[in-house]
Amino acid sequence: MRALFSIVNALSRGLLKIWVRTNVVGIKESQEVLANQPEQPIFYALPHRSYSASLVLDSETRKNGLPHALEPVEIAGKKFNSRIIYLSRTEGRWLRRRSMPYLHQSVPDMIDICQNNPEIKVQIVPMNVFWGRSPNKEKSFLKIWLGDTWSVASKLRRIVSIILNGRNTFVHVSPPLDIQNIISESPNMEAPRLIRKLGRVLRVHFRHTRSAVIGPDLSHRRTLVHRLIRKPMVKAAIEAEMQDKGISYEKAAAKAIKYGDEIASNQSHSTIRFLDIVLTWVWNKLYNGVQVQNLDQLKTTYKDNEIIYVPCHRSHIDYLLLSYVLFKNGFVPPQIAAGINLNLPVVGPILRRGGAFFMRRSFKDNPLYSAVFDEYLHAIFTSGYSTEYFIEGGRSRTGRTLKPRAGMLAMTVRSFLRDSHKPIVFMPVYIGYEKVFEGSTYQGELRGKTKKKESLLGIFKTLKDLKKNFGRVYLTFGDAIDLNQYLDSKRPGWKTEDHGADYRPAWTTEVVNDLAIDVVTGINKAAALNPINMLALAILASPKQAMDETVLAQTLNLYRDLAKDMPYSHLTTLPEGNGSDWIKYAEDMHVVERLNHPLGDIIRMDEAQAVMLTYYRNNVIHLFAIPSMLACLFINNVKMKRDDVVRFAKTIYPYLKAELFLHWQEDEISGVIDQWLDLCVSKGYLTQDGEDLIRPSVSSNNYIMLSVLSQQVIQILERYYIAIALLQRAGTGSVSKDDMVKNCSLMAQRISILHGLNAPEFFDKSLFKNLIEELLERKVLTLNEEGNIEFGDRIESIANDAKILLNADLRRSILQVTLN
Repeated sequence: MRALFSIVNALSRGLLKIWVRTNVVGIKESQEVLANQPEQPIFYALPHRSYSASLVLDSETRKNGLPHALEPVEIAGKKFNSRIIYLSRTEGRWLRRRSMPYLHQSVPDMIDICQNNPEIKVQIVPMNVFWGRSPNKEKSFLKIWLGDTWSVASKLRRIVSIILNGRNTFVHVSPPLDIQNIISESPNMEAPRLIRKLGRVLRVHFRHTRSAVIGPDLSHRRTLVHRLIRKPMVKAAIEAEMQDKGISYEKAAAKAIKYGDEIASNQSHSTIRFLDIVLTWVWNKLYNGVQVQNLDQLKTTYKDNEIIYVPCHRSHIDYLLLSYVLFKNGFVPPQIAAGINLNLPVVGPILRRGGAFFMRRSFKDNPLYSAVFDEYLHAIFTSGYSTEYFIEGGRSRTGRTLKPRAGMLAMTVRSFLRDSHKPIVFMPVYIGYEKVFEGSTYQGELRGKTKKKESLLGIFKTLKDLKKNFGRVYLTFGDAIDLNQYLDSKRPGWKTEDHGADYRPAWTTEVVNDLAIDVVTGINKAAALNPINMLALAILASPKQAMDETVLAQTLNLYRDLAKDMPYSHLTTLPEGNGSDWIKYAEDMHVVERLNHPLGDIIRMDEAQAVMLTYYRNNVIHLFAIPSMLACLFINNVKMKRDDVVRFAKTIYPYLKAELFLHWQEDEISGVIDQWLDLCVSKGYLTQDGEDLIRPSVSSNNYIMLSVLSQQVIQILERYYIAIALLQRAGTGSVSKDDMVKNCSLMAQRISILHGLNAPEFFDKSLFKNLIEELLERKVLTLNEEGNIEFGDRIESIANDAKILLNADLRRSILQVTLN
């Protein structure tokens, strides 16, 4: 039988030698150490049981004059079939393999021999075989995909990997380990404990070697999922599940593990490198570049903190874009919270290996799933992984930053209350596109089309868009929010308080809600201006979405100058060039078209272009909200006292702040308004006469500029007036909040049809819902016991304020529609 094995090994070694080419590192160092003890027995250790790796070791030991790895050896009367030992074995079928800890059966005999024969010094040489180069250096998609990772490869995958990567095989030989040294360190230790100690020493060594060659183990699925069910929170949920469903512990625990497998990411270097190559090609096809701002802020923050990236959510591309930018700039890509709807065949596993962990849209009624997800989040936070999640929940269909959903933030805060040894910092990230990938889909959904479910077929259909030009992408890292400092400011003494068994003290709800608003405000604070959203601001302010080219260029320069002289924040960025340059750029992007005319060319857009441009305008409309509100006052009023302007602006500002997530606090806004008024006076848009501020002549160019500027927030004010008019018509206590939101949306839709307000977000229900909730929070409205809206005289005061902001024709049109 031994002769047969030798023949099979020789034939296999010969076949492998035909194809495999090795690069061996460390062999000379080991030879020098072993040369000093030529009579001592030598064994070779592999991290996993692998026949192909054993053949490579046998070939290399023969080639380098070392004892042959696959030949038998006899020590102190004990026979060993080969000199190879391994620390784990694989179980499972061809395509589904998993590694199980296991120490080779030869090890106990080695320990016994060494304990009984101190003169025998068994040497163990740890050796690793890697099929393929480091994934950071490889360029071939397939070779990267099939290169070595921390996961156990299936038999089929290993065969294919040898075929593709065999000519680039890397063998790492480590210095020999003397078993007698381990025994001498613990002379009184019994054999079973010595065996475990030797296994532990070798595993740590292999882990460090593998990390040095292919990078650290980024996959926490194998190390975390099965530990989750032993955590107190999950154990309690398992017991509750047993009682509630009448099932055994084994079934409830298996359910918890299944949830963990559904959730957990499986991040790998090879996949990340593979995606890097793919995405570099995709970005070059789709975009003219990615402009990254404020990277130094991230570099400073990254050093000593656990980073949680919180980007706005405009496109499915967001998932990939941020990880790509981080990887290209030397940062470890984060673990990304993705909706379970993206866990599609083929795509889901790739995203999971790229760092995505999947979550269900809602799990309030599933306490076991909630406990597993909570514990999983806590595990990745405390393990030092950077994380990414979208606080808006879903993608914005209007281009505005959506009202935040605080669920993930609440879980983060609870995790931090449990263990705050690793500082957590939230990093708001603004992502702006000159053309968003899903633009036409969004507009259809806003007009009532059913949201399409993600599918593999749908992804393949989008490949035709690779031929289109989507312009540039703008990514800005905002001001970091340190969670420790934030809690100190909101709840002094929180560290010494009793947070309860579930870490849900009553005060966290308010703090988390405030934190959510501050995060999305931080996102808006980092917004970037680009040629397309600036052109959208200007041309959509004209009645027919058409402007004389010269006037349009002047308007664009107006916005440029305002943003320069009074930037929204220190993070505000502007594109290079001027108005004329940006018009030409928009033409090249097919966003607008030119109509030649003897008296001057006209820049215009069709209906579909106009609707799409509202999306890009909404990305940055908040940057000019304050000057636009002031312009509204003076378009409808020839003269106003400065104090009245400030008073009125302070009254309306909280509602603008709530909708647009403006960053100034209410006690700061008076000073901001004064600064804007001074700037308008210095530029000639207003004239100051004592206490009075006077608008320019209607026939002047400055009046035209003021009129264009006023259009940015006029639709927001119109929505306010629609809501107030409908409340007054319904009367106090006669309509529920949900019915009022529905009525407001329908009425706005009707007005948009009758008066050509061609912007789907004008009648977006969520905007009316937010307005009603803000009025409720400020006690302008209240809810009675039946859940209906009640109000007092303050509604009349708000309606009177609208007369100052909105011209009489518009107010009359709204009233005519709402009173029908």
